[in-house]
Amino acid sequence: MYEIALSVSACVRSNTRADLAWLVSENPLGATNSTEALVLTPGGGKIGTVLGGAFDGHFTDFAARKLPRGRVVDVVVGPLESALTSIPQGTSLRFIVISAQELETELWPALIERESIAIVAHVENQEIVRTEVFTSATILAADPQVAEIFNQGKSTVVDLGDRIVTTYMPVTRMIIAGLGAIADALAAAAQALGWQTAVDPRTENFAGLAATLSPIDAAVIMGHDVESSSRALASALESRAGYIGALGSIKMQESRADWLAFREITDLSRVHGPAGINIGAKSPAEIALSVLAEAVAVLKGVEGF
Repeated sequence: MYEIALSVSACVRSNTRADLAWLVSENPLGATNSTEALVLTPGGGKIGTVLGGAFDGHFTDFAARKLPRGRVVDVVVGPLESALTSIPQGTSLRFIVISAQELETELWPALIERESIAIVAHVENQEIVRTEVFTSATILAADPQVAEIFNQGKSTVVDLGDRIVTTYMPVTRMIIAGLGAIADALAAAAQALGWQTAVDPRTENFAGLAATLSPIDAAVIMGHDVESSSRALASALESRAGYIGALGSIKMQESRADWLAFREITDLSRVHGPAGINIGAKSPAEIALSVLAEAVAVLKGVEGF
């Protein structure tokens, strides 16, 4: 949901209908920890994903009806959907499909700021009749059962029958501009901490990823091409990332600084470069360890980094 918040917020501000869909459970009384969400916009636009898009047809049909209230949609997994998702054929899945306009407007700024969120959908006869949104600042006003789910501190969706409680807890993201053994080792090390990672050397893609970063996130730039890596670094500096690391020699750091200065970007105080704690790292795994350790220290506000 965090990934689509900016797009949905734009639709809400322009009074453009946007329909959301997310997975509730694999059986009526179950729970899921999936944080995927899909938004459908007019003209057939899709942002985000739910179960790899295998059930998008169901959501599209619902959105086309432009109903005034959201619904709980039950779907039995067919043979094609089973092949696409590896979910056993015959499994009953439950989804919420609802217009963004039915949700409190304060939800979207809170998601953009990567706050912890609880969405409570009140359900009557498969129809969502009312929704509530709670953050860390307002959760004390919630029903004790909702507060208990929220205070578990994990992203989850719990179907309580008359209410469906969806909680989103932000996870640190690390985006990496580059490819190769070091990028792979760094992504693997970050994932071992439970972080989300994205590796992409393409400047235009990296810029889009960087735009979604928050102060709990990290960006790492590597690569031997001065222009592409400098463009990625510029995107990172425009973001709100809490940690920005730039791999490369002192000469490469100076070349990037010159490239940025020519474009009037001179404040590089947020850039840690060459990135990483000096542990004498040589191998990709060691370099990844040194960079990740520095990123953790910076994001946690440890002095000296």
